[in-house]
Amino acid sequence: MQGHKLHWWQTRWFVVAMVIATTIPLWWPDIPPLVDLPGHMGRYRVQLDGAAYPWLADWYDFRWALIGNLGVDLLIEPLTPIFGLELAVKLIVMAIPALTVSGLLWIAREVHGRIPATALFALPLAYSYPFQFGFVNFALSMALALNLFALWLRMGRLGSLRLRAILFVPLSCALWVCHTFGWGVLGILAFSAEMIRQHDLRKDGPDVPGGGGHWAESWARAAIGCLPLALPFLMMVLWRSGDHVTGKTMDWFNWRAKVNWIIMVLRDRWMAFDLASATILFVILFKGMRDDRIEYSRNLLLSALFLSAIFVLLPRIVFGSAYADMRLAPFVIAIALIALRPRRGLSFRGAATLAALGLAFFGARLVATTVSYGMFDAEYDRTLAALDRVPKGARLLTMVGRTCRDEWLYSRLEHAAGIALERRIAYANDQWSMAGGQLLTVRYTPAGAFAHDPSQLVTDRRCRGEWWRPLRVSLAYLPRDAFDYIWLINPAPVEPEYLTGLTPIWRSGRDVLYRIDDRSRPKVTLDPDLLPPRRRLIPRPS
Repeated sequence: MQGHKLHWWQTRWFVVAMVIATTIPLWWPDIPPLVDLPGHMGRYRVQLDGAAYPWLADWYDFRWALIGNLGVDLLIEPLTPIFGLELAVKLIVMAIPALTVSGLLWIAREVHGRIPATALFALPLAYSYPFQFGFVNFALSMALALNLFALWLRMGRLGSLRLRAILFVPLSCALWVCHTFGWGVLGILAFSAEMIRQHDLRKDGPDVPGGGGHWAESWARAAIGCLPLALPFLMMVLWRSGDHVTGKTMDWFNWRAKVNWIIMVLRDRWMAFDLASATILFVILFKGMRDDRIEYSRNLLLSALFLSAIFVLLPRIVFGSAYADMRLAPFVIAIALIALRPRRGLSFRGAATLAALGLAFFGARLVATTVSYGMFDAEYDRTLAALDRVPKGARLLTMVGRTCRDEWLYSRLEHAAGIALERRIAYANDQWSMAGGQLLTVRYTPAGAFAHDPSQLVTDRRCRGEWWRPLRVSLAYLPRDAFDYIWLINPAPVEPEYLTGLTPIWRSGRDVLYRIDDRSRPKVTLDPDLLPPRRRLIPRPS
């Protein structure tokens, strides 16, 4: 960069404008259209009002515990009395991409001294695939981790090391409580930055206090410097050592899945557009290796390499939580992108052109996301109209149709049952039930194998390697005594004999809400090819 004058993309007003602009796609939808979010909202309703509705205690067991997955769960406690639950959730979700953008730009400024033009290409990753999936506690913790890492860098640059050590003990604990993943990533970023800082201190002379020495010594000193971040290790041990804790760690080195996660970092609605957008990011990263006008910062390049190694080593499922490695992929790319900077010889015109292209790319992604979310919101409004016919406290069984294929346009209605729980205090069979993984577990034993996630997902055929049931199997085996209503959302075609005893009381397109008037099971003969292995099958006859 030439001179000391800030260019337009490096000013504070520009940063503020980008932070605000990032929230635009979420302005219109009443419920942010993120896959898992409605299910979480159902849990929040039990958390907030469980004591007010006695039947909830018959269905769910909610107990507070200190676990590394409480970010939004804690924030809704003070915000709901002010804004109501749905608006409180919306405001929190809107803050996540805003904080992600502020964190990326702040890190870039701390490392490079000025925000490089290439950093703008990283901003669309605020709406990455993990965010679209609705991993809100994770996404919030990652957004906070980026900002805390920027603060860590700033305090190191200013020499406030003692104050930083004191301050980051409670900050790291709070981040761990938000979600363990964010704390882990902060530790990796801080450690890599400390390695570079300690190593560079040696350049100023062997007598510099705290000099890093060779790389091995820098490694050791970096570990000591990051000790203020270590207290959550003890919290993690206490959390995961209880007898009540469930959830396996499995599916290591699934290379096909890992490649998919990288390709899908911007997955939303339009496959061609999303893949083209991801390709632009890869081209920019490749340009940093081949173009002599652009270089990588050693600090952030080391951070990106460390995160890449963790991405490779992470299994797909950690402690029963799926898509662990997928969640990290966009942040590896984001850190690598903000590691780029123009070399000193690049003219203002060249840097301004890069900044304009980055801004145009960000703007195009924002427009597309805004349109996509508007379409999802219209689908929500149409589908959730069925809840007007659901009595408060109803025992509702929801079945959402999907295909065995992983369609690029991922349905945002897989956890629509959670909104029935949130709005109508009705039973939701989409809740996750994993002791030690979250605060709510399902206790409604009459529902049998239809009590919790993924019983709400139904297909037209048996899907190899999946727990989803064909719609015919679910309708044939469901314990009708346990439910009052059946809500079919985008179901596969099914013969009338499977629907005997069910009275339709609402219909919109293929979606139908049925009242159960006959508790006896339909007399049908199932194709054996529809039935999963017996050990995985279905409820025992009541």
